[in-house]
Amino acid sequence: MFPTPIQKRSRNWQFSYQAFLPLALIMWLLPLIAVGIFSIKPEGDFAAGEYWSLPSTFGGFENYGRVFFESDMPRYLLNSLLITVPTAIGAVALACMAGFALGIYKFKLNLWIFFLFVAGNFVPFQILMVPVRDLTVDMGLYNTKTGLVLFHIAFQTGFCTLFMRNFIKGLPFALIEAARVEGIAEWKIFVYIVLPLMKPAIAALSVLIFTFIWNDYFWAIVLTQGAESQPVTAGITSFNAQFRAAYHLMSAGAIVAALPPVAMFFLMQKHFIAGLTLGAVK
Repeated sequence: MFPTPIQKRSRNWQFSYQAFLPLALIMWLLPLIAVGIFSIKPEGDFAAGEYWSLPSTFGGFENYGRVFFESDMPRYLLNSLLITVPTAIGAVALACMAGFALGIYKFKLNLWIFFLFVAGNFVPFQILMVPVRDLTVDMGLYNTKTGLVLFHIAFQTGFCTLFMRNFIKGLPFALIEAARVEGIAEWKIFVYIVLPLMKPAIAALSVLIFTFIWNDYFWAIVLTQGAESQPVTAGITSFNAQFRAAYHLMSAGAIVAALPPVAMFFLMQKHFIAGLTLGAVK
């Protein structure tokens, strides 16, 4: 059922693994390396058609300086922050409450309601594009950060509820029964007993949702336009010139845009791994 560990394989398997692993790593990192090189190449190299050669001169300071001081990149970063943080907080908070209700209480429609939360994750984005856009226009939320936040919260809550409900189902139910015997109110059981036990799961889920929303491009271009409300993923395309793409600026902007989720992952790495592996061993 599970693959055999490489240490228990034959010597030929181990040699092949050690030989191809660095190659696979290089192939996986090659696009990132290319973006990094593009971000430090001067504009003249691209004008001369020197796309894949080494930089003739180091243009990193000029490229990143133009990204920060001659474009709307700071505004795009702020927009992404104002969209991602409320979305992560709202989706995780709703999922904690919904997961508690679906994981603790047993009622007739429990499983059907849970299926409704899960079913939304299987709907392709392209099918929702037109009706969601029309809905935001009718509600006066089109091209606003509020509209994008509300949509992301609504759509991400299903996945978050699936995550939280399964986590809560694994908690020792005896703690909740003991609290009920003591006459503790249900909301206090949630706040003072269940919620502290959910901290690793909340941390892991927050990192995932933060990354999902920060890197979203599809809904950013469907529901917003212009620097006033667009997040950084959509704002990078503003570096396109009239007749050609400014690859050096787009690459520098892409690296800047990728730094916040990477930084958050490393800051929350301990809690993220603990949340994903909790319950894996007894």
